[in-house]
Amino acid sequence: MKPRHKRTAMIVGALVAIGLAAYFVLNAFQSNLVFFFTPSQVGAGEAPKNRTFRIGGLVKDGSVKRDNLTVAFIVTDSIKEVPVTYTGILPDLFREGKGVVAQGQLGIDGKFTASEVLAKHDENYMPPEAQHALDQAEIEKTGKTLK
Repeated sequence: MKPRHKRTAMIVGALVAIGLAAYFVLNAFQSNLVFFFTPSQVGAGEAPKNRTFRIGGLVKDGSVKRDNLTVAFIVTDSIKEVPVTYTGILPDLFREGKGVVAQGQLGIDGKFTASEVLAKHDENYMPPEAQHALDQAEIEKTGKTLK
């Protein structure tokens, strides 16, 4: 084999290896990508079916129902509400009327089954996505901008 052919084969082999590596990295990234949606977006049908995503807002007052390790509650952005069920131990800071982000899947019945629940970590904190969603909902509800 001539040196020119060897060089061409090495370049083609390197390009194939780089292409395969890029494919595997992008494929892994896409399968682990989790989007955030508000209850209003879920109610409007923007949330994916049969795909994991996060929903955030406030835990509606009086909506928490416990049955052993299974907890049912409602996440709201003050416009729409989404029922959520979670089986497991909730964070210590999980409370009614406080911010929450739940990760899981939306069932065909419109109920969200969470595999993970995240609660705020101090008195003044709310996840940025949830705070933005609540601000947007308040703007839509009242028609006024927030300061």
